[in-house]
Amino acid sequence: MSTLTQNSMTNHHAPGLIHQIGETLHVWHERYRTRRELTNWSARDLQDVGLSWSDVAYEADKPFWRA
Repeated sequence: MSTLTQNSMTNHHAPGLIHQIGETLHVWHERYRTRRELTNWSARDLQDVGLSWSDVAYEADKPFWRA
């Protein structure tokens, strides 16, 4: 006869896993957003931070999951 209870069947790793997935999705969204924003910067803005148009093109072409 089984003596399993509802509490013993709980996956205690799920809250951490859900948090980690949420954090990953947030990072991916920020990468996507900032890379798209970077493509709208003026030549002056890029010069101020030391970037070229080729730097922007390289960064903007990366998929959101790649750092």
